[in-house]
Amino acid sequence: MSKMDEELERRASLVSGAIGELLPLVRPEGLYQAGRHLVDAGGKRLRPSMLLLAAEAVGANPVPLVPAAVSIELIHNFTLIHDDIMDNAVLRRGKKAVHVIWGVSGAILAGDTLYSKAFQILAAVPGDPARVLASMDKMSQTCTSICEGQWLDLEFEQKDRVTEAEYMEMIEKKTGVLYGASAWIGAMLGQATLEQVRALEEFGRLTGMGFQIQDDVLDLCVPATVLGKKRGGDLVEGKKTLIMIDAISKGVELEIFGKGQASPQEIEEAIAVLEKAGSIEYARRRAMELVDRGKRELSVVPDSPVKSLLLELADYMISRGY
Repeated sequence: MSKMDEELERRASLVSGAIGELLPLVRPEGLYQAGRHLVDAGGKRLRPSMLLLAAEAVGANPVPLVPAAVSIELIHNFTLIHDDIMDNAVLRRGKKAVHVIWGVSGAILAGDTLYSKAFQILAAVPGDPARVLASMDKMSQTCTSICEGQWLDLEFEQKDRVTEAEYMEMIEKKTGVLYGASAWIGAMLGQATLEQVRALEEFGRLTGMGFQIQDDVLDLCVPATVLGKKRGGDLVEGKKTLIMIDAISKGVELEIFGKGQASPQEIEEAIAVLEKAGSIEYARRRAMELVDRGKRELSVVPDSPVKSLLLELADYMISRGY
């Protein structure tokens, strides 16, 4: 395990330990079991870890802010549950999706419960009431942006062509803003200056966008056993990722794109075509550019071991194998 993995695991343990207390399995237990299904499945807790690291980077004690980190994790999982319903996905994190076990109605209720509990938990975080209120407002704006991003993603399914600018707007709203909000809330509750709060938000937003592009790359380059879902799913579903936008601009045509199903051999052949066209490498390069821009934003944050961790986290988010 790398040092970065150890640091993330330490903060993830704080968040995981608090979830049982902040989201107990009360009546009706089925609702909370459904809500906890993905939450308890783990994951690296990158978003809540970013919140805690942002707070630490501006000199705050992160422990009292663990509930705020939990609220971020609940919002993230709320979006995953609803995404899986919309995508009709069967697996998430190697487990059956919530709607597969509890049905669509149960999954909607579970996601909605996580959403409302996130605000309840955030409202109870100790600290300056004005900063807590500002954090709740930021969370609300972020959730609206996520919905806008998801809507754009749905619209893309009906369009023959999507521009790179349209794609970047979509991933900013669907993915980047929650990372940005994580860093913003950590800095705000950590008593940072407004300049530092703004810079940390930009850092989170840009690295989050890089993370999403890397996620699109991993969908093609990581085995299904590691990925936790079917490899090449974006291709057969016809997702307008940056990889496909670049490939289409170069005249590449894939027979399996948007067909709904394909054999493992057909997927391998399609990936080889995209590699040869340079589209996968183009996406990797764009992810690195976004992360580099984000890292430069941290110039207003004092140098410290925690700031170095944030910089390492940015690189980790686009270099991870999954």
